[in-house]
Amino acid sequence: MSSDAKTVKPFGMRDKIGYAMGDFGNDFTFTLSSSFLLKFYTDVMGVSPGLVGLMMLLARVVDAFTDTIMGQVVDRSPYTKSGKFTPWIRRFMGPVAVASFLMYATWFKGMPMGFKVFWMFFTYLLWGSVCYTGVNIPYGSMASAISEKPEDRTQLSSWRTIGATFAGTAIGVILPMCVYYTDAAGNQVFSGTRMSIAAAVCSICAVICYIICTTLTTERVKLETKTEPFSLSKMVKQIASSRPLIGIIIAAIVLLLSQLTMSSMNNYVFPNYFGSSVGVSIASFCGYFLMFVLAFVAPSIAKKVGKKELSAVGAVVGAVCFFLMFLLRTKNMTLYIVLYAIGYLGVAFFTILVWAMITDVIDEDEIRTGVRSDGTIYSVYSFAKFPLNF
Repeated sequence: MSSDAKTVKPFGMRDKIGYAMGDFGNDFTFTLSSSFLLKFYTDVMGVSPGLVGLMMLLARVVDAFTDTIMGQVVDRSPYTKSGKFTPWIRRFMGPVAVASFLMYATWFKGMPMGFKVFWMFFTYLLWGSVCYTGVNIPYGSMASAISEKPEDRTQLSSWRTIGATFAGTAIGVILPMCVYYTDAAGNQVFSGTRMSIAAAVCSICAVICYIICTTLTTERVKLETKTEPFSLSKMVKQIASSRPLIGIIIAAIVLLLSQLTMSSMNNYVFPNYFGSSVGVSIASFCGYFLMFVLAFVAPSIAKKVGKKELSAVGAVVGAVCFFLMFLLRTKNMTLYIVLYAIGYLGVAFFTILVWAMITDVIDEDEIRTGVRSDGTIYSVYSFAKFPLNF
């Protein structure tokens, strides 16, 4: 790979803000799905949780192919005046927004169950396995093209988390106050109509964020285009022999599973167990606010103690808090929120720094094999992480 510092503006705040807006756009559909899709189809559409789980399992099988294909596509794409990855974000930003909106089709709730199940499968696979893959793989891979300096990539990883935090705050804090209402009996009820409107707003916001992302970021590192014929056995061997990649995948599966499971369960724990939908917003705000603050200080701390070491300490803190929540089974909502926030904060260290570690893995793989495979390696990590959506 090579860069030409004489012809492009140096890495700076424009790139950080632009890259943050990319994940802001991603999470307007991803976090929306992980937080509300199960609730929407069980409570509004009347679909059994088992069928929703089956759909998500099927999507993981499809993702094994679509993620790999998209990774190969971006690795083999030619370098253009807009870069290697930016054109793909622009191609898929509209489709991913439309597909996300169509998943929350409350106007079909009166249709036969067979049709509703078909629509659920069709739109979820279209959104997650095709459109989201089409925009997320190039977005995640482009960090290596924005700068070749490890310290800059750590900054991008931190700012990516800032973007995700803004989206998570909007969805986790504001949306619960909009999509729930109190019925005549005083029960907290999830509104399908309000959810559809919220999904439309999130889709529009996602497109705006993607436009800002592709406008502000600059791909100043010219990455080589892969030209050799694709070999599945060679790719599998390359992945299986990469200890750093396997390690970061295992860590992501364990840590992000706990984080997203807690986030999804909030929509059941607070309205059904504590009898307060406001608790969903409070817990989400606490978690995201702490992550937002942490995103600014984590790079400097990681520079002193190391990214791996800092992530490991945070994971231990999160594990202890979540285990205490399981043992206590408290009726005190305040105590639950405090433990949730501390546990979320612990896991957040990994969430903030993982994107910088992925670019380190890509660099290590290039040194080890002599081949640059940004899209392929990121797609493998994305496939391992994406099942945590449910």
